[in-house]
Amino acid sequence: MLKNILPRGRSRSLTRTHKVAIAGVGTLGAAAVALTAVPASGQTSTTSEAAPTAKVAYSTKQIQDVHAGVTGQLAGASQKVAAIEAKKEAAAKKATAEKKAAAEKAASKREAKETTSRSAQRTEVTKAAPKSYPDNLDGWIREARAIMKKHDIPGSYEGIHRNIMRESSGNPMAINDWDINAINGIPSKGLLQVIPPTFKAYHVAGTSKNIYDPVANIVAACNYAADKYGTMDNVDSAY
Repeated sequence: MLKNILPRGRSRSLTRTHKVAIAGVGTLGAAAVALTAVPASGQTSTTSEAAPTAKVAYSTKQIQDVHAGVTGQLAGASQKVAAIEAKKEAAAKKATAEKKAAAEKAASKREAKETTSRSAQRTEVTKAAPKSYPDNLDGWIREARAIMKKHDIPGSYEGIHRNIMRESSGNPMAINDWDINAINGIPSKGLLQVIPPTFKAYHVAGTSKNIYDPVANIVAACNYAADKYGTMDNVDSAY
């Protein structure tokens, strides 16, 4: 290929003084190759071929628009992420609040149920275990007065106690075998010396039907005294 670029009449062989330069430049699809041969005489013959370099115009406007668009998209995406996170947080708080409210409501219901149950248990205990009284004169009088209160039968503790001490000295098995009632075959019996017909007529339901039972005897005698004298408190002698 070198014979095409040497000057006519010159030797085709290159001397040591010849220099060969080859350069290639590529810009936008253009190429150039240059070969220079320098003979010993100092004359120079140059053959060159080059393609013009295309000018490229640069502008920052579009890049700025693209940058602005990307920035806007990132900002919008960040806002969306923040909004989603906020919704999630709000939903979590709401769920926690609802769960807490449900737990408090359930606890309140359990407490109310337990309170009702305890109240019912206390009522059952009260029904199952009536008040007890000592088995003595004081206990008999107090139990008798509790029954009398339910049946609206008047009579104070003092009035009952006073008449018992006069009639039987507090002995529930006492019996009078010398007065007119005894002569008639119906002797007075018990704490308040009640004859059997009177005990039967003024017996109060719920008490014993045994005339010697101290509580039953007191209640029947007080019921009779209330009917005849207004109250046992008004009795100061045999009645």
